[in-house]
Amino acid sequence: MADRFAGDKKVGSSLLSKPERLFVDWAVPKLPQWITSRGLTMMTVLWSAGIIMTGYLASTESFGFLWIISACIFFQWLTDSLDGSLGKYQNAGWIKWGYYMDHFLDYIFLCSILVAYSFILPPTFTFHLFALLVVLGAFMVNSFLAFAATNTFKIHYLGIGPTEIRILFIIINTLLALFGKTYMGAVLPY
Repeated sequence: MADRFAGDKKVGSSLLSKPERLFVDWAVPKLPQWITSRGLTMMTVLWSAGIIMTGYLASTESFGFLWIISACIFFQWLTDSLDGSLGKYQNAGWIKWGYYMDHFLDYIFLCSILVAYSFILPPTFTFHLFALLVVLGAFMVNSFLAFAATNTFKIHYLGIGPTEIRILFIIINTLLALFGKTYMGAVLPY
């Protein structure tokens, strides 16, 4: 008999996984009944579209729009952190759909951030953004292939997971919003 699907059970930890788990366990029972796991999962489409549109505005109008991108990243973290646990709490029964759609939309979300940065950064950074997509995409693919082979789902590597990566993007946005591209040149390779 095949092992039961374990995609809803992550193993490993990151720097922030314990406080994040405490928050999720506290928040899920307090959510109104009309909020569903599927609804939270699908909110990533809204956050991703917001990031792309706001990235374009940041490139043509003002880097102040990066604060909106950071807010979209935060709200995507919030809805993404709560969706699976809410589904279990409400006994929604969409475990495999949730696993698939959640992680597919996580990839779309990652792409939306890189598309937004492609509007903001000079064209000479296109290769860097593509390389970043390849590296982060490889970590995602590795997690899925390892899960298929072992039925163990690991998304944290070297104490770093999706939450820490989101925080890194928010820090980058903050630095760009406060100092612009000119001062960022000192920390960039070219």
